[in-house]
Amino acid sequence: MRETFAPDLDEGTRRSLDVPPDLLDLPPDEMRRLGHVVVDLVVDHLAGLRERPALLAGDPATLRAALGGPLPQGTGDPAGDLAAGLDVLATTAVPYQQHGDHPRYFARVPGPSSFAGVLGEWLATGTQSIASSWGGGAGPTTVELVVVEWLREALELAPGTEGVLQSGGSTANVTALLAARHRTSPDGTTGVVYLSDQTHSSIARGLLSTGWAPDDVRVLPTGDRYALTADAVRTAVVADLAAGRRPAVVVATAGTTNTGRVDDLDGLADLCAEHAMWLHVDGAYGGPAAVTPRGRAALAGLHRVDSLVIDPHKWLFQPYDLACVLVRRPGALEAAFAMHPEYLADVQGGDPGRVDLHNRSLELTRRGRAFKLWLTFRTYGADRVAAAVDRGIGLAEYAQALVEADPSLEVVTGASLGVLTFAAPARDDAAHRAAAAALTASGWAAVSSTVLGGRAVLRLCTINPRTTTADLDGTVARLSALLSADA
Repeated sequence: MRETFAPDLDEGTRRSLDVPPDLLDLPPDEMRRLGHVVVDLVVDHLAGLRERPALLAGDPATLRAALGGPLPQGTGDPAGDLAAGLDVLATTAVPYQQHGDHPRYFARVPGPSSFAGVLGEWLATGTQSIASSWGGGAGPTTVELVVVEWLREALELAPGTEGVLQSGGSTANVTALLAARHRTSPDGTTGVVYLSDQTHSSIARGLLSTGWAPDDVRVLPTGDRYALTADAVRTAVVADLAAGRRPAVVVATAGTTNTGRVDDLDGLADLCAEHAMWLHVDGAYGGPAAVTPRGRAALAGLHRVDSLVIDPHKWLFQPYDLACVLVRRPGALEAAFAMHPEYLADVQGGDPGRVDLHNRSLELTRRGRAFKLWLTFRTYGADRVAAAVDRGIGLAEYAQALVEADPSLEVVTGASLGVLTFAAPARDDAAHRAAAAALTASGWAAVSSTVLGGRAVLRLCTINPRTTTADLDGTVARLSALLSADA
């Protein structure tokens, strides 16, 4: 279509408009062809995971040489440049990372995404899906509200529980804790928040970064149980009250990163009710276990908490990134985060059914994160998702049996929500770390070490349903051999 120009344009503006409006577009047939290239790359990745390393580290100079260089100016052939760029990324960038979806990736917490989730992510990204205001994104917003309700139902949380999707557990926990502070601290002071020595490190960082005074962040020991008890918190609360301090928030964990242990949720809920404190639970990886009968028993009391964070990009099989804040107190998120500037007046919802999700966290521009989880539940159904979660619990129990059958190894903490720790009593800390590094470098599996009771131990997290018992047989056998070498 021929463009027209107002007669009084200056020359600089006229030259800028001489640039064609389709400057960054490609013909539909080229977009389709190159899109199929990406589909093939992803399917090949998923189909060939087992034959590739679970984690591959790269040399900085080599990677920078292949991926860097001067600012590109283009060759005048966008389709050709795009195809070449995809090839460089696929062959040079993608391999050099931890593959959290690998069946033998047992380090830290895996991220075994489903293909339905991948397709949902692509659709949302390709259509520039946004879930910020009702007027600007009613469809994606509705998908997110539905997904939050499905999560509430699957976890058996109280009706009326509200939520919002976030990028990950770090931001989601901060969001929940800011809502807690707004509700529990009407005078603007923070009050005391109680953590444990097994609480994820990002939570203390988030508290301090958002204004909690260091003296108001109380870290309590868990001892050899590695779980926070109501008695430990009660002792600290009594001491703080006697000192004139105001107890405000307890942060419990449902599935600690180190050992998979669950804090005393029922006891802590009783204590918080007694002292009008807010009980927040970080269930980033372990919370989804509540979709299974075994997990629900381990997480007894979860339905009583004031707020909960889970990461569906871990144990609900979603691509990175996806977390969810769930709050039992309706309106608490909006009370903490709502804003109504004049430049958003045209798209604000204005009634209870028309939700503006930017009023439930610090994010204003929010991509539509819910498509992938919505599509996963629609594709597989809650029962199959729960069965996949339950398999992760069983895999850790199987790994424990392997360790118990090996006379050179001992269980340090038994299987709990898909996490097992163990050690070789005859070997020192350096040997355990070296064994983890050597196995990872071999390409067979990725495992991690941690420290419990002052000593290094090995740790497996087995939440990927693609993992087989043979994968665990080989992993435990190789670690045992590495620890026995030169003993």
